[in-house]
Amino acid sequence: MTALERDILNILTEDARISHKKIAAMLSIDEEQVKTTVAEMEKSGLLVKYTAIVNSEKAEDALVEALIEVKVTPKKKEGFDGIAKQIASFPEVKAVYLMSGAYDLAVFIEDKTLQQVSRFVSERISTFDGVISTATHFILKKYKIEGVLTEKEDADYRLSIQA
Repeated sequence: MTALERDILNILTEDARISHKKIAAMLSIDEEQVKTTVAEMEKSGLLVKYTAIVNSEKAEDALVEALIEVKVTPKKKEGFDGIAKQIASFPEVKAVYLMSGAYDLAVFIEDKTLQQVSRFVSERISTFDGVISTATHFILKKYKIEGVLTEKEDADYRLSIQA
């Protein structure tokens, strides 16, 4: 990754809606150079997606979110990749990570109800050949998402301490 690509990615990570013109001004380069560099990063797969961070607690139709720890037996010639790709293919699955530690895969899913999440784990993930065990953790509240606090700091939040 070039220094220019890193600089552009840092800016886009903070605000994915920022224009090429503003990025060019911030970096003191030509706007066309920004457009070309961004297009190359998209084409190469370095820049995968532009997204918005949503505080699901404020959404009326909030989904149930869960982290599923999955312990697997890696398959010969595939390792963990084969089962990770199978799990990732479901629309309920938002992210799959290979992990170190007590479990192998961290799977983040969203669905409408606790029962649907439970059914997804028991009827889909648990049935894959090579899955040894799962542990489901429901996300109750998000305090920080992608480096951004979900609630604004309240100046009067701290309690007064007087002797």
